[in-house]
Amino acid sequence: MKDWPELSLERTTDYQSCFGCGQDNPIGLKLHFNWDGAVARTEFTPGAVYQGWPDILHGGIMACILDEAMGYAAFFAVGHCVTAKMNIRLREPVRIGETLLISAAVKRKSRKLIDTVARVSLKDGTLLAESSGTHFVVNSAGKSA
Repeated sequence: MKDWPELSLERTTDYQSCFGCGQDNPIGLKLHFNWDGAVARTEFTPGAVYQGWPDILHGGIMACILDEAMGYAAFFAVGHCVTAKMNIRLREPVRIGETLLISAAVKRKSRKLIDTVARVSLKDGTLLAESSGTHFVVNSAGKSA
């Protein structure tokens, strides 16, 4: 069996430098998710520092947003997880400065794996991107569940 490096995912650890959600990361997205018991939600308006082609959000940043959303849905549902697999579909180019509505939910849970989905849309309902993912459950000591 492969010997995996130990992860430190203690609940007391300061995650403020996380690129996706860290509020102290000067170049991070600073996403803050709310949980209603079924869906993780947030809004984000990308600035020019996140563009790829002129005035268009970089696809890698969109992938990061989707990954963060699914990760938060998994976290809210079961605790610490790491992304094991992710599929994304970019449906429309995203303009810099457009407010994005981001949502994610858990589709299936087992003892070790959580399947999630996420969507990014405009306020008018236009679907911009969607994803599905599988997350590996990690307990607080960094060992698999």
